Amino acid sequence: MSTPAPISLRGITPAQMKEAVNATPPSGKRRGIVAVATVATIGSLLFGYDTGVISGALPYMYMPYGADGLQLTALEEGAVGGFLLVGAAFGALFGGRLSDRYGRRHNITMLAIIFLIGALGTTFAPNVWVMYPFRFILGLAVGGASATVPVYLAESAPKRIRGSIVAVDQLMIVTGQMLAFTMNAIISAANGGPHLTVESDPSGTLVAGSYAYDEITALSAANGGVMDEASFHAFLDQLVISSGNGQAWRYMLVLCSVPAIALWIGIRLMPESSRWYIAKERLYEAIGSLKRVRDEAKDGPVEDELMEMVEARQHEIEEEASKRGLGYVWSVPWLRKLLLVGIFLAVINQTTGVNTVMYYAPKVLSFAGMGTSAAITAQVANGAFSVVGSALGIWLIGRFRRRQILIADVTGVGLTLLGIAATFHFTIAPHITAGTTPPAWAAYLILALMGLFMLIVQSSNGTVVWTMMGEIFPSNVRGVMNGTAIFCMWIANAVITWTFPKMMEGLGGGLTYTFYGLLNLIVAVILFKIMPETHNRSLEQIERDMQERFS
Repeated sequence: MSTPAPISLRGITPAQMKEAVNATPPSGKRRGIVAVATVATIGSLLFGYDTGVISGALPYMYMPYGADGLQLTALEEGAVGGFLLVGAAFGALFGGRLSDRYGRRHNITMLAIIFLIGALGTTFAPNVWVMYPFRFILGLAVGGASATVPVYLAESAPKRIRGSIVAVDQLMIVTGQMLAFTMNAIISAANGGPHLTVESDPSGTLVAGSYAYDEITALSAANGGVMDEASFHAFLDQLVISSGNGQAWRYMLVLCSVPAIALWIGIRLMPESSRWYIAKERLYEAIGSLKRVRDEAKDGPVEDELMEMVEARQHEIEEEASKRGLGYVWSVPWLRKLLLVGIFLAVINQTTGVNTVMYYAPKVLSFAGMGTSAAITAQVANGAFSVVGSALGIWLIGRFRRRQILIADVTGVGLTLLGIAATFHFTIAPHITAGTTPPAWAAYLILALMGLFMLIVQSSNGTVVWTMMGEIFPSNVRGVMNGTAIFCMWIANAVITWTFPKMMEGLGGGLTYTFYGLLNLIVAVILFKIMPETHNRSLEQIERDMQERFS
């Protein structure tokens, strides 16, 4: 079959478009939008697994070297999480640019390879200094997925179900997190929880024998003991340990190599985004790609949707400067304002404090008096609430306006975090100060409030923010603007993750969660004033609305 003559997108008529559509076959086998979303969101599953798995791995990494742990300090604990998030920031920034240049599908293929390298590198790291660079590499993949997958889905999905399809991305992230929590619990239970065998203790504090690691950590001041952090680590250094099960963290981390391989295979069978092809003025490839994922009986004629894309592209061409990078975005007043709004929306996805639960819930629950093994298992409940919340979010985002959902979310989150703060301050802190054990119900109340918190956050904040990240930016700079906003989100995430262990150790749970609770109530007021609305609009309509609103 001969190649059709090229058609310029400038001045193309509906008749020419219809002729081009009729002359162009699908570029491959039909792939329903559900199949496209299922494969692409394996990247989001990996995003969730790699961010969630660390919560169960950290208690084993805390263990002494002699017990096959990494003997982490609070600062190193924050760095293990923080390096991934700094990597994610750069992955989001450069992932967006590479996505604009080479295509969404191409980017996701490369991310699968980086996920695999990061997973194997962290698994076999002999010490924390080797762990850091591989956590950074893993972060590049996580950030790249966060910048690319929602855009790929938003550009591939028909507008009638775009919000729901992009919300599935959020569901897959939290499903990955729950999978990580579940595997952590299974591996921890199979190992009988963190434990070690002390051959001798030159300080005379312990007698030789086997100990649950909780019995050792009870000696530190943060857990009601008498040793400050430096003294506690000096105590661990002088112990003679014959064995331990600290290597369990390696089993937790290696599992995410399996979905990385599945993503690499699956995404190679999917089409490229037709909107990306239009942005590159590759009309026939756009037609062939769109035909693979559209049901015209439900979504309307392909040529009508393509004309909408082309009209938006023609508008971009009229204003086109030589570059479409961040410098161009910053030089155009309405794009600059829109970018700042996007950055704010991205950052508040983290200032909810969601990752203080995702990464550190076992630590927080152990502060509240729960044993480490029980806390790792209890984290599965938070994962389950996350999945239920995300599933609820798919319904909410189709029924209510984005503004309504997000403002209600941060208000509810603020109140819930203040509830956690009050429980710590009035019930748990007095026992830690006195060196006694807090009542058992206090830890379960914290767990219940965490579950409610995750239900609220995942049913609204993540769903709305990630959906809007794929919607509000113009197509020709969507990758770079989305990547920049998400870069800022990951930097905020890294700061929170890096500082949280020290905040808990230095300020205690009461002041730490009071800070986050009040911050979310302030955010609710700001959102009321600045947040735009994108519900039930095509991407092209949203682009016109944003230009009008922010000009």
